[in-house]
Amino acid sequence: MLKELDRAWIAGHIPHRGSMCLLDAVEAWDQERIECRASSHRAVDNPLRAQGRLGAACGIEYAAQAMAVHGALLAPPAGSPRVGYLVSVRSTRLHVPRLDDIAADLRVEAACITRSENQVLYRFSVGAAGRVLIDGRAAVVLDAAELAPRLKPMPAPAAGEAP
Repeated sequence: MLKELDRAWIAGHIPHRGSMCLLDAVEAWDQERIECRASSHRAVDNPLRAQGRLGAACGIEYAAQAMAVHGALLAPPAGSPRVGYLVSVRSTRLHVPRLDDIAADLRVEAACITRSENQVLYRFSVGAAGRVLIDGRAAVVLDAAELAPRLKPMPAPAAGEAP
């Protein structure tokens, strides 16, 4: 049985710090999926709030952090997690207009649909009290800097030439 991983563990394994670390705990995980719990959607100092509200689309960030935690959990014990970038969100449905008025804790789930050496496609959902609030798919590219073509530097213009 999994010992619950708390917010301190999460903050130590993803790049988000302070109030930007949105998840409270990892409740379950395996090679293909992760389930997390969050209560920060109710916090008045949630950094994603705008005009006193937390729009439902902010649930994408909750899901992205769950994906990052999943990557950290899958990293080899001696190694560090690979850097991932959320590059695409598709088929996303917002079933509510906002999250800050949801009384129950959020349940954030992400399940790997497919993965390759440098890409992972997840299906995600954010729900509360048995109700889906937002769901969709998200693509993550790992180690994006390594995928960029190596550019040759341009030679400097000769003296007297226009750049």
